[in-house]
Formats: sequence, C-alpha cells, structure tokens
Amino acid sequence: MRTRNHWITRAETGADIPAVREINLAAFETPLEADLVDALRTDPSWIDGLSVVSTGEDGKPVGHALLTRCHIGDTPALCLAPVAVLPECQHGGAGSAAIRAALAAAEDMGERYVTVLGHPAYYPRFGFGRASAHGIGLTIDVPDEAMMAMSLDGTHPLPSGTVRYAAPFGI
Repeated sequence: MRTRNHWITRAETGADIPAVREINLAAFETPLEADLVDALRTDPSWIDGLSVVSTGEDGKPVGHALLTRCHIGDTPALCLAPVAVLPECQHGGAGSAAIRAALAAAEDMGERYVTVLGHPAYYPRFGFGRASAHGIGLTIDVPDEAMMAMSLDGTHPLPSGTVRYAAPFGI
C-alpha cells in the first residue's frame, strides 16, 4: 500500500487501455464495469483527457477514474463512473488521486457539474453532496444518499432535473 503522496496521475493513453481493463476486472465482482469503460470509449459521451490513471513510480497504472458526458435535464454535466483500483493498492489513495486529477482536468476544460452514484461515505470528501437537495434525480430507484452531485467551481449552482447518462450505462 502506498500513501497518497506517492501516486502519479495522468490522462489515460492508448497503451493504458489493457491495464485499465485489468484494473476494472480486478476491482469488481463482474466484468460489467470493464465492459462499460470499453463501450464508453466508442460512445460520443467520451471526452479525451477525462479518463485518468494513477500509477506508482514505475508508471504501471493501478487506479482509474472516468468522467463522461451526461446531462442534468438539458444542462451538460459529467458522470464519475467507474472508479477502480487494483485490490492490492486499495485504501492507499490511488483512487482518490485519480478522482482528484480527473475533477481538476474537467474544471480546466471548463466543465461545471459532476454527478456520481456511489458510496455516500466516500464521495463527499471530493465535494459531492446529495443530488436530491438540488432537485436532481434519476429515472431508476436508488438510495437517495447514493446519488450525489457537485459544482466544480462553486460559483455556478447545480441545475435541477433528471440525470441522463450515456447510452452504454443503460439508464
């Protein structure tokens, strides 16, 4: 396990694609997330530079965070999913480093809003809050505290509306 200070983050390159797939296969019980990443790569929702890996000093990817285009109502936003880390590197900051780098890259690109459907004890550390407090919802039933959203720059209030994900999400 490494501490947060030892992770190097960068945008995914073509050479990283097999490693990103392996990270997702190792991190989740089924291949659904790995297949989702592969499908999103060929979808119009893909934004170059927003698939981020975290590596050790050897340059080998061990963590991955992906932001793709979604919409809150008619407002363009991003969806954070999936986030994955090799099991032997979990709880060492590799995932957090990839998330922070992806969010920073999105803000640098002028993106304003990000949604995530995830663990309510984990994602608030990055600035996410309960989406329903802003009138943001989904077309499927999920625990209210698991659907979260954030404004990247803090000066633009979150829009309200139903989140529309990219087609590969199947939602």
